Amino acid sequence: MRLTGKRIAFLLAEGVEELEFHVPCMRLQEEGADVIAAGLELKPIRGKNGLEIIPATRIESLQSRDLFAVVVPGGWAPDKLRRYAAVTRLIREMDAAGKTLGIICHGGLVAISAGIVRGRRATGSLGIKDDLVNAGATWVDAPAFREGHLVWGRVVADIPAFCREIVAALVEAAESVP
Repeated sequence: MRLTGKRIAFLLAEGVEELEFHVPCMRLQEEGADVIAAGLELKPIRGKNGLEIIPATRIESLQSRDLFAVVVPGGWAPDKLRRYAAVTRLIREMDAAGKTLGIICHGGLVAISAGIVRGRRATGSLGIKDDLVNAGATWVDAPAFREGHLVWGRVVADIPAFCREIVAALVEAAESVP
């Protein structure tokens, strides 16, 4: 349990891709992480495929100093999340602090709106390739990879590779903290 005591928030909204939430969430819990589902409101969120997720907290109440990492799953949720100042503020603060950010599929839309992709390599669904490139990122067509403290995943089919990358990044970060 290499991530025991590490608090990791998943940012969620209506239309989230459930597999991109549930699978990495469970994988991080296997490592002992304290995973928290955070929504725009404290009401059930219906995912892209109809499953409900109940947030434990509101995104606006999250503080970067209290988090070890943040994960942004894809689906249609990132296009909603990117419109909220609390979301983009949190992503910018986590990035500035060098804390791990996991971004998969359409999650890159949040990173774009937070202004953190320029000059970095990025991936995601082909549906956001042009958005990433136009925001100054270098597109990489790979299942998952790390760019510093950013962990990128492409699509649902690449969740295993994304989970391997994010666990490795978080374990390395945990081992570097005294």
